[in-house]
Amino acid sequence: MEIDTVAKTLKELGHPTRLTIYNKVIRAGFQGIAVGSLQESLGIPGSTLSHHIASLASAGLISQRREGRTLFCVAEFTQLESVIVFLQNECCADQTCGEKPVIGKTNV
Repeated sequence: MEIDTVAKTLKELGHPTRLTIYNKVIRAGFQGIAVGSLQESLGIPGSTLSHHIASLASAGLISQRREGRTLFCVAEFTQLESVIVFLQNECCADQTCGEKPVIGKTNV
């Protein structure tokens, strides 16, 4: 994954409203969540929500699908996983001696 792609992804997730939206989308799983449900739960204007969704989509974090009159936001889990793997792979990459730490595990 290229550094510019990772930077854009993290930039879009760095906004509190977008992070909240993304959290709701990933919690919904593979079926996604209706935009109307997002708007209702967040209590923000549709135009504002649309702007934030477009930003997340441009970073490859979500896609949208239409079922009849309902528009769903669906998480692009591959993109999220790629960013996480990129960061994990960089952890202690320049360390010259000893064992790399296992992420999420404390050395006690």
